[in-house]
Amino acid sequence: MHLSLFRLYRPDIMATLRISLPIIIGQLGTVMMGVADNIQVGALGAASIAAAGIANSVFFLFALFGLGTLSVIAPQVATANGRNEKMECSMLLRAGFRLGIGLGILIGLILLFLSLNFHWFRQTPEVEALAVEYLQIISISVVPMFFFMAIKQFSDGLSHTRVAMVITIGGLLFNVFFNWVLIHGKLGFPQWGLNGAGVATMLARLFMAVGMLGYIFRSSLFYGYINKPPTGYSFTPLLKKLLRLGVPGGFQLFFEGGAFSGAAIIAGWLGTIALAAHQIALNLATITYMVAAGISSAGAIRVGQAVGIGSHTKIVRAGTVSLALSIAFMSMACFVFLTFNYSLVRLYIQDEAVVNLGAALLIIGGFFQLSDGVQVVGLGILRGIEDVNVPTVIALFAYWVIGLPLGYVLGFTLNMHAQGIWLGLLAGLTVSAILLTIRFYTLTYKMKASKHLRTMG
Repeated sequence: MHLSLFRLYRPDIMATLRISLPIIIGQLGTVMMGVADNIQVGALGAASIAAAGIANSVFFLFALFGLGTLSVIAPQVATANGRNEKMECSMLLRAGFRLGIGLGILIGLILLFLSLNFHWFRQTPEVEALAVEYLQIISISVVPMFFFMAIKQFSDGLSHTRVAMVITIGGLLFNVFFNWVLIHGKLGFPQWGLNGAGVATMLARLFMAVGMLGYIFRSSLFYGYINKPPTGYSFTPLLKKLLRLGVPGGFQLFFEGGAFSGAAIIAGWLGTIALAAHQIALNLATITYMVAAGISSAGAIRVGQAVGIGSHTKIVRAGTVSLALSIAFMSMACFVFLTFNYSLVRLYIQDEAVVNLGAALLIIGGFFQLSDGVQVVGLGILRGIEDVNVPTVIALFAYWVIGLPLGYVLGFTLNMHAQGIWLGLLAGLTVSAILLTIRFYTLTYKMKASKHLRTMG
């Protein structure tokens, strides 16, 4: 029975893996920038790694809104390409340029404002003093980061996912090298400590944006897709559509990321050790999450392609295979977290108090791997069928009505401390995973009954 099912779904599995693997490697490259920062900053002590953690939590709280908004571009490009509308693909790219730059400027200004009012986050004086300047530096990088992401979404939507992978790996190597130079003052440069890591990250994101832009305009892969707008063409309707579909996606990631950023903030109320342990455990969980997010992106693209050709069967198969692949990988991740929790934390820091707490948090992190993998893929495949509003409400409910409040109660009222905060996150992820999965299969069943696929969008 299992062998016959594999044979039935084998083409879908291979197609999803072919699209997702380069995305996953690219996503991991992005996350490894954060891992490299934390490992290289870890040599400076617990206060520096805690400061980097809280500053990055604030940064990604708002950056995730922009990244979620831009993530609608790939399935839209995939759908247009499924209809062989090359001009529409080109206009989506150019609209993405405008949207990425606009969102980058807006969110960069918000982050600079928050850096000037960092006392709102109630961190220890030592952590706050280090985090403010670091946040100000990396807030500048949000514009090239979003510009890169807009182009990446266009390329991914055309199933050319290796392009961004290669450039991201180049950006990672760039970042690691300049971390070494600027954190520790090598090759005649000043020793900037934590701020050096911020400058290296900013330069790496600029490198990636320029590299991606240069490649798509010079590569034959994109011949026929890079067209000038027709005379008198207005991007306003297309930008409105991207915002209509993208902003709910932005809020989905904002609500989820906000719960984790909020968890980092309240973990900081427990002291530097708790915040450092939380940051390390979360950083490790983010690595596995990015694999699931890569599968989610592939699922969104393949579902979008199926919508473009009007095939209900292909929509359901693409979504189901994406969920199954994510569950398979996250099950392995769960085993690794439960088995090697101490060894993984010691990759970052040798402080025994931080190691012991971080290892305990990884036990809980191991258990929420499955829920995390299912919910992120659920968001992706629903985005592929242009269902964005209800998933946004689900995210708000799961993380801000259940996850974060429950974490606060367990952590502070019931004195379970950092472990209580993580149990709350586990509950929120589980609720989200269940509701999003039910939503996908309910909608696709209704789509089959209505036989009304080609009018979407």
